[in-house]
Amino acid sequence: MSNTSLPTIGFIGLGSMGSGMTRNLQASGFPLVVTDVRREAADELVAGGARWADSAAEVAAASEVVITMLPTPRHVAEVATGPNGILAGIPDGGTWVDMSTSVPDVTVRIREEHAERGLKILDAPVSGMSVGAANGMLQIFVGGEAEDVARLRPVFEAMGDPERILHVGGVGAGYAVKLMINQLWFSHLVATAEVLSIGSAAGVDLGVLRDSLIASPANSNFVEHDVLSILHHGDYDEGFAIALACKDLGLSIDLARSVGMPAEVSSLVEQVFRRARASYGDRAGEMTPFKLYEDLLGRPLRLDPAA
Repeated sequence: MSNTSLPTIGFIGLGSMGSGMTRNLQASGFPLVVTDVRREAADELVAGGARWADSAAEVAAASEVVITMLPTPRHVAEVATGPNGILAGIPDGGTWVDMSTSVPDVTVRIREEHAERGLKILDAPVSGMSVGAANGMLQIFVGGEAEDVARLRPVFEAMGDPERILHVGGVGAGYAVKLMINQLWFSHLVATAEVLSIGSAAGVDLGVLRDSLIASPANSNFVEHDVLSILHHGDYDEGFAIALACKDLGLSIDLARSVGMPAEVSSLVEQVFRRARASYGDRAGEMTPFKLYEDLLGRPLRLDPAA
């Protein structure tokens, strides 16, 4: 696909994720129309040739594909359906991709209420944090019609790792997969913190305990890799605030309720996260619940990185 044939992308939401995603879209040659609640967030993009729009409706009217990257389902609903929202500007048959971590309710309702307009609506939430967004190496979970996913693949590949752009099912499946990934990862974090702190309190050497877990059926990617940012560096990942982690856990539990399934373990994990948020503040890192256990233990859990 040559640059002259690339569709104009309308992008709404230039926060820590959207800023990196749009830079990579621009670097790949996609014409951009952008907006955000902060005009200054678009300065670098506009200097590089992007067009600023004053509203979501203006973005939708001026682009062939609209992408939203917003904090919560409420923000998605407001940007889509509010005055001067996406629906006011997008042409019939237009394409909207929501890449926020959200729940299916908003987009499903819009599809049903505006079925006669023939809108192509996909959900494509991401994993990889702001670093992945900046490096163009996000993992993307796409829910939507197969032909729409195939048509938009060059757009996704500008923002994500081509090997990890997954079509996971119909509309809403992307949201569900992302929430389940978050739910399990947060559960791994709490379980690992609990196990390592109890074992250390019982007198087991931390390195020996972790090596034993890795060599056992209880091993996980979290135990083997992710926890090292804490054990080696005391880094609780402040790139993603615990307030957002609590939001995501709440959405997972809401999804479980909406489909009539229990979420007992996830509810307990959410309680631990909310306790950490109350103890260390909204902007503390997403791995701060680990610190709760360290504080109860009376010492940080650390390994010598050279060991």
